[in-house]
Amino acid sequence: MSERKLHFDTLQVHAGQVPDPTTGARAVPIYQTTSFVFKNFEQARLISSVEEFGFDYSRITNPTCEVLENRIAALEGGSGALALASGSAATAYSILNITHTGDEIVAAKTLYGGSFNLFVNTLPKHGVKTRLVDPSDPENFRKAINEKTRAIFIETIGNPDINIIDFEKVARIAQENGIPLIVDNTFGTPYLFRPFDYGANIIVHSATKYIGGHGTSIGGLIVDGGNFDWSKSGKFPDFTTPDPAYSGFVHWDRWGNYPGAGNIAYIIKVRLHYLRDFGACMSPFNAFLFLQGLETLSFRLERQVASAQRIAAYLAAHPEVEWVNYPGLKTSPYHALAKKYLPKGPGAILAFGVKGGLARAKKFIESLKIFSFLANVGDSKSLVVHPATVTHGQLTEAEQRLAGVKPEQIRFSVGTENIDDLLWDIGQAFEKSSGKDA
Repeated sequence: MSERKLHFDTLQVHAGQVPDPTTGARAVPIYQTTSFVFKNFEQARLISSVEEFGFDYSRITNPTCEVLENRIAALEGGSGALALASGSAATAYSILNITHTGDEIVAAKTLYGGSFNLFVNTLPKHGVKTRLVDPSDPENFRKAINEKTRAIFIETIGNPDINIIDFEKVARIAQENGIPLIVDNTFGTPYLFRPFDYGANIIVHSATKYIGGHGTSIGGLIVDGGNFDWSKSGKFPDFTTPDPAYSGFVHWDRWGNYPGAGNIAYIIKVRLHYLRDFGACMSPFNAFLFLQGLETLSFRLERQVASAQRIAAYLAAHPEVEWVNYPGLKTSPYHALAKKYLPKGPGAILAFGVKGGLARAKKFIESLKIFSFLANVGDSKSLVVHPATVTHGQLTEAEQRLAGVKPEQIRFSVGTENIDDLLWDIGQAFEKSSGKDA
């Protein structure tokens, strides 16, 4: 099918796979094995020294995981990808792959609580500092960059503030300073938004969310855009000096323009260094489940986005709601950016503040019948969470305020259920939490 540029709906079913050459199996087989038999000593040498690509040990490469990696790379328009045990591992590895002690990154302050904690509390223990900025003005990123900065990190749709950043402007700032732009595209998904089209260089995903889509598996992905020259600025010596872990070869020389793949230096290095040494590998069975989820990604999102728009409008008109954050609303300060960057819809996650503060938020959430109260998003089931208690509960009050978390804030992840049933559930929760039905 190489003669035709296939549409997204076709790629999400077929990309990165051919029927199993041994059995002819149409579905991707689950290669549930720790290791693979070498044909001979020469093949063992070639694979172990990375002179030839192949399978030797499932911590580093596995055929089931490889199909998932190839498919997400095709959907995002990247040069390669890496499957990992969680989205948190993907975020951590994406930074560790390009930083040393004394280096810094600049990140939007509106981040998922786990990423916020990683950047503010964990990475500094290993010598990597993060400067958090208000992303509403792209120039704030430029002001925070210095000679130690090695990347800019943002989310497609901020969590839990549901904000959208002007990607092209931030990407231009990164390019002008010779550093990569890393985008967490978990909430956007490659169906709603492709960051590489707007100048991003690296993408991370929590596959646990929309890619899996059914709340069954934990996993993460890193995608290499193949569009950053790691040799140019002199800021990334690991790519341009001999690697003592692999007989002294130079990553940029070997992978910067690899035949048939292009620039895969970043994604090969993160596999050979951080996946191999830290070991947060994805299980083949989870990769299989993520592939099942990917096959219906676009269809699920179309319904979820449409329902989220209806729910946001309902909440915006409700007398017991203080505020609603959803870029699909014309009143949102991010509406214009959503129309530009996410024309298929600004996702299916929204946040709102209920009148009555924390006490009312508790009663409201506990009164819901269809929405499940748990720490996840992107499921086919509709979900609800109180960010200040759960996703950002480990942060101090000051850190929560910095990240945009408020006591009255409730976050919905809208699923695929019937929209009338969801609106009914929200309505009855308002009634029960008001105390009027007592």
